[in-house]
Amino acid sequence: MTDVIQTETDPIDPAAKAKRKTNVRTLLPILPYALRYKGRIFGALISLTVASAATLVVPVAIRRIVDFGFSQDSAGLINSYFLAMIGVVAVLAVASGGRYFFVMTLGERIVADLRADVFQHLTRLDAVFYDTARTGELVSRLTADTTQMKSAFGSSASLALRNLFLFLGAIGLMIYTSPKLSAFVLGVLPLIVLPLVASGRTVKGRSRAAQDTLAEATAYAAESLGAVRAMQAYNAEATTAARFAAAVEDAFAASRNAIAARSILTGVVIMLIFSSVVGVLWLGAHDVLLGRMTGGQLSQFVLYAVLGASSLGQLSEVWNEVSTAAGAAGRIGELLAVRPVIVAPTPVVALPATAQGAVSFEGVVFAYPTRGEDRALHNLSFKIAPGETVAIVGPSGAGKTTLFQLLLRFYDPQFGRILYDGLDIRTLDPADLRRHIKSVPQDPVIFGASVTDNIRYGMPEASDEAVRRAAEQAAADGFIRLLPEGYATMLGERGVTLSGGQRQRLAIARAILQSAPVLLLDEATSALDAENEILVQGALEKLMATRTTLVIAHRLATVLKADRILVMDAGRIVEEGTHRTLVAKDGLYARLARLQFETGAEAMREGRDAAE
Repeated sequence: MTDVIQTETDPIDPAAKAKRKTNVRTLLPILPYALRYKGRIFGALISLTVASAATLVVPVAIRRIVDFGFSQDSAGLINSYFLAMIGVVAVLAVASGGRYFFVMTLGERIVADLRADVFQHLTRLDAVFYDTARTGELVSRLTADTTQMKSAFGSSASLALRNLFLFLGAIGLMIYTSPKLSAFVLGVLPLIVLPLVASGRTVKGRSRAAQDTLAEATAYAAESLGAVRAMQAYNAEATTAARFAAAVEDAFAASRNAIAARSILTGVVIMLIFSSVVGVLWLGAHDVLLGRMTGGQLSQFVLYAVLGASSLGQLSEVWNEVSTAAGAAGRIGELLAVRPVIVAPTPVVALPATAQGAVSFEGVVFAYPTRGEDRALHNLSFKIAPGETVAIVGPSGAGKTTLFQLLLRFYDPQFGRILYDGLDIRTLDPADLRRHIKSVPQDPVIFGASVTDNIRYGMPEASDEAVRRAAEQAAADGFIRLLPEGYATMLGERGVTLSGGQRQRLAIARAILQSAPVLLLDEATSALDAENEILVQGALEKLMATRTTLVIAHRLATVLKADRILVMDAGRIVEEGTHRTLVAKDGLYARLARLQFETGAEAMREGRDAAE
């Protein structure tokens, strides 16, 4: 199992990324996004064809003017030619506008679809992936890399097709105008194309390195800003800013290397292209002097040569952009290639309509994928009957929270099985299982949305009245009504505008609203003061009366009313029973109880002495 997990997360592993080759083929998986919009593609191709044809007509008109128009007798012919050229320019303008509209909207549409699909894919990846992934880097791929894709399927694609049409058309008309001079140009062409192809790998590699370095800088910035209070509390602003500045400098250096490679490539190609144009002009001038071609023919040929040369030069620049986009596509492809370990099986077993909420662990052995063979649970077995309240206590690192992670199927055990209502949870759809289990974590997640939206998170169809009732049961209605806009108040990111106790009460209201058969409480009242703890505990007791409840608590006073207490140590259940029977055994639980209650009593005595 561990090997499988490592293989699944490998696509974004830094060592694996370094070994990957970036080439234009990485853009191929994006093509289906473009093919969804055949109408836009057809409109773009028509516009490109018309615009290119209009451009290629201009040299023919100039040849006619040069050969036949410069005399008093042909004044009317000159007027007609220039009027025709104005018509050609008008067609060119309309077609170019259409080309820009179709191609650019196609690029925007592809990127919008791609971003939506990548984000949806990220939401489906499991805890195994996020144990090692950096959120900032993922955001960079979702934004910066997809923007590179937009240029590839937008402006770059438009320029590439336009210049390809012009280049092929110019070559064909050059051959028609002068086969001799065309042979010279075509003979020089390989000398222009070979440097372009040879340097492409260097440009792509450096572009990929620049994107990876920028993603790492973005990841560090996101991580630092997410912990800005801790950073300021420890006076680490200068150190953090210096580290980010160094990361930005690394990103700049990587980008500079990529730009330098592109600059050299562009300069070499332009030098070769226009040197060949000068050579053609020199040969053509001699042919005109010898009467082998007219001045108009030479003008037409030179214009086509310039069009072809400039088109090829722009194609080299577009190639650079495509190489950058290929690097971005490779990074996005790595994300899309990651497959979650926790998935619905085929066929899936459906849970009964009326779930009982029975939970069983049978010989469960588990080690977190990032910790190698360091096992968090060792051959763990226990059963919880429907409606029973079971408290789980023990020292830190005993494996208490791991039980919740496995029950919610964020991970699968290496050995053993976990049953819900007698069904192995690996045979169930994880989404269906999680609808039957709701948790209140010690550090609840609060989003930068309204109070109402936070409470009904995951249940958007809940009415405002249902939200209020849940808040009242969680003893949260009082402080919510004191907020500036009550239930419509927008909370800061991660709920930074609320106290720890207020965040926990919102999380409790969220669990109450969804009313699942199994309730998981992980130190759910740890951030509450004594008065609010009494209020919330009363609400939880009513909620727990009709549900199977697992309670993790370090404060033993919160588990005295549990039907049963499981005492864990080093991933094993070492004791089991009620508070009274466990105290009588004088084991680990009794020691924890003595330490906690005696410490509390001593604190109370010291408080009284100080008051006196």
